[in-house]
This record gives sequence, C-alpha cells and structure tokens, in this order.
Amino acid sequence: MAKNLLEQLRNYTVVVADTGDIEAMEEFRPQDATTNPSLITAAAQLPQYQPIVDGVLKDARNELGASAADKDVANLAFQHLAIAFGKKILAIVPGRVSTEVDARLSYDTEATIGQGRSIIAQYDKAGIGRERILIKIASTWEGIRAAEVLEKEGIHCNLTLLFGLHQAVAAAEAGVTLVSPFVGRILDWYKKDTGKDFQGADDPGVQSVTKVYNYYKKFGYKTLVMGASFRNIGEIRELAGSDLLTISPHLLAELEATEGDLPRKLDPEAAKQQVIVKIEMGKTTFEAMHAADRMATDKLKEGIEGFSAALVKLEGLLAARLAELEQRQPATV
Repeated sequence: MAKNLLEQLRNYTVVVADTGDIEAMEEFRPQDATTNPSLITAAAQLPQYQPIVDGVLKDARNELGASAADKDVANLAFQHLAIAFGKKILAIVPGRVSTEVDARLSYDTEATIGQGRSIIAQYDKAGIGRERILIKIASTWEGIRAAEVLEKEGIHCNLTLLFGLHQAVAAAEAGVTLVSPFVGRILDWYKKDTGKDFQGADDPGVQSVTKVYNYYKKFGYKTLVMGASFRNIGEIRELAGSDLLTISPHLLAELEATEGDLPRKLDPEAAKQQVIVKIEMGKTTFEAMHAADRMATDKLKEGIEGFSAALVKLEGLLAARLAELEQRQPATV
C-alpha cells in the first residue's frame, strides 16, 4: 500500500503542528508544536477552550488582587495563557512546544531576557523540564542577543520572523537551538512586488530556506532549521529533508490525503559539497544586510506589528471576559 505524503515526510523531517488548536494536535499527533499570538488569540475565542481562559483570568485576578485594574489583570493573564496552552499541548506531543515572548519587546534585549526567564520559571513550577520548551523570539538583532544569553543559561530558543540569511547567520553564531524561516510570507512579498506567481523550486520562500539549510550544514552549525508559514504543499514537498517543518492543520490534512512519491530535497551531505562563502557577522554587517534586503525589512516589521496587534486584541478579549465573569460571579473570581 502506497504511503501518503505526510508519512513519507516524517522519514526525513520532524513534523511540527503550527496551531493553538489542541483538537488538531490530537488528530495529527505531531512530534512538536508551535504557536504564535495570532494562533493563541484565535484559539482563545473557541468555546471548547473557555475553561482554560477563565482559569487563567481567575489566577491573574487572585495574583494581583481585587483592586487591580481589569487591563492589568488581562495583561498578566495573556502571559499565562500561552503557558496554559503549552501545558495542554505537552500532554499530547512527545517533543517540544514553542512559547512566544511578547512581540512588543522585540527591540528590547533585557526585557526579552526577563520574559524568557519568566516563561521558563512558570513551566519549571508546573514540573515541565526546559528541554521540552522553546522560547520564541523575533529575529531582530536585539532578540538574537537576548537568545544568546538565554541559551547560555540552558534556555532553548526558537528565532521566529526570520526572512534573510543575515538573520539566520547571526542566530546560528549566537548558538540558538532553532530558527523558523517564514516560507509563505516571503512568497507573499515577492508575488506582490513582482506581480508574478512562483511554483516549486522557483518559490523565493523555498529558495530562502534552502539557502539557510545549506549554509548551516556546510559550516557545521548545530542550529536546526524549521521551515514555517506555508501557503501550499508544493512548498513543503520542496523542503522535504529540512530538520523540522511546522505545518498548519489544513495542510497536514492535505499531505495525509495525498499519495505519490516524496523524494528528499534537502540533504546535509549534499550541502557540504556546495561552494558557499562564509559571512563574518557582526552588528554592522547585520544592519547593512538587513537594510539592503527590502523583503526582510518589510516582513520583519510587518510580522512584529501583526503579532503585537494580536496581543492587543487578546488583552481586550480577556478584559471583556473578566468583566463578564466578575459581574456574574463577584464572590468567586
């Protein structure tokens, strides 16, 4: 019996679920899972997860006291909500979950370090070892520096919103555990910029991840590559062999429903044979390469703004839910 594409992909690549939907994880049983503020916001609005949301709000109110403003309780609650979802996810997946630092801290190294330590402390308190957690941080220069400090403390990091080779090189030299280059968002930018469509190996997002993967394997970096943000299974097929791929539930379902051959496209031994120039990376080089890369500049800015907006929306939803709960049950919340 022929194997479907998802089964074949698992022979080469660790499959990660890109969702906050716990039911989807139970269906597809990925090795790892990753979320982001937009996914957590969407999941928090689903009726089946309301008990999780209500429990986090109650704990935040108890922690801050009855006199604290609703907006302050909501702010604390959103920090705890991602961890509450993370704990649920880790009861399903055998591997790791990525929990994201507040995107509004993306250009603040010290604040990012502080929140990364806080996230790990909360997982520690719940009896979950740090080997199962990745702290997700935007791939700004400041975020990469924060990740470097956290990694030296044994706190593993996932550098997200990664669009350019300069970000990938800086992250690897900082010793981060994993990077998440955004395939689909790169494709979106080039389609809009050029008015053209791209397929298969011509997809600029596929080319970007391939370049990062080959660079890492050529020069022996331990940092893993996890392609993310896919628009179609054609992109996934072209990146079979990447260390990890994080895939949304609807594309996981499409891969599972599709039969045919899935050859390995990315291979560490093949990468080692390529002629690649090593980049000496420092802040000046990083900033120059970033400024010269219109796509990376646009998409990093857009991504941070989008995740920040999702957090503002989530805080608003939490504040409204808190007011509703306290109006209904003033003695117990």
